[in-house]
Amino acid sequence: MSGGWWCDGVRWPGQAPELGWSRGGDRRVSVLAYGAGIGFRVLGERHCVGARGNVCPLGAVVPGRSTGGRCAECARLDRAHSVAADTMADDPRTYRVYLAWFGPGMVKVGITGEERGAARLREQGAVVFSWLGRGPLMAARRTEEVLRAALGVPDRIAYARKRAVRGRLPGAEERAAEVAELYGRVARLEGGGGPESLERLPLEVVDQAELFGIDRTPAPVRSVRELVDGGVVSGRLVAAAGPDLHLAVDGVGVVVLDTRLITGWDLAAVPDVPVRAGAGPDAAASAKAGPEASASVKATPEASASVKATPDASGASGGEMRVPLIDIGGGGVQGGLF
Repeated sequence: MSGGWWCDGVRWPGQAPELGWSRGGDRRVSVLAYGAGIGFRVLGERHCVGARGNVCPLGAVVPGRSTGGRCAECARLDRAHSVAADTMADDPRTYRVYLAWFGPGMVKVGITGEERGAARLREQGAVVFSWLGRGPLMAARRTEEVLRAALGVPDRIAYARKRAVRGRLPGAEERAAEVAELYGRVARLEGGGGPESLERLPLEVVDQAELFGIDRTPAPVRSVRELVDGGVVSGRLVAAAGPDLHLAVDGVGVVVLDTRLITGWDLAAVPDVPVRAGAGPDAAASAKAGPEASASVKATPEASASVKATPDASGASGGEMRVPLIDIGGGGVQGGLF
């Protein structure tokens, strides 16, 4: 391992996506902007990112297609200390139960810490959501179980399914109606679908399509299957949802990069990527890769070469993809490295 900066993937603490960076105990973020160019070259092998803020003691090499980016031991440790593992029954914090919509017929139930607000919904790429209730952890968990058993509402939806429908979503009214209909079915259950210790919250449908940018951009046609040594990923950021960045690339179209595939790789900058005219100086100024970055997106916080978010008079998207791609929804691999 080089000891350089590693990308920790996308996070959504506010109304804009951010790339997280880590090097030892240092942590930095890059606020991303639609219209800006993003690009990097992949170097060497992919290594386990560790667990719970700790470095992997084995320095294990992990597969390129792994979205977890952890070896088996670190994955077990990370899971054991998560809320999903139900090992924190005495957690004193307040949790919220939500309904999240990702596409027609794709609604799930989930929980999140109340102090996080809607960050968890943005991290999952929920196009529409509504809160159901708030209360202790185990009451929230019990509500999840009741809805799965009584109404068949899942608590997980695969990212591949979300991507497959993201480019052809129905209108806002239809999206809201499906969430409202399920909320009504929950309300009609005996006890309102949850224990007495769970405070019911009123229906308030929140649509995040505009926030993600998916309501005004072309549908994605391919996604990155995995990163490989020497591979290049670059393009213009046109949308983002959950861990996915939608990059416009000349000659390819819109390609989805699941940023969970980036973790554990050493990244280097690539030459400048022209971006479409109209991106504007505001987009360029906010697309930084760390506190020392100028008005550009850098492959690492300290990279000298950068991918600048400078409007290009030709209107081209620019960029290139030299990593294995897969057709979205089709299941076919496109050409390996090309």
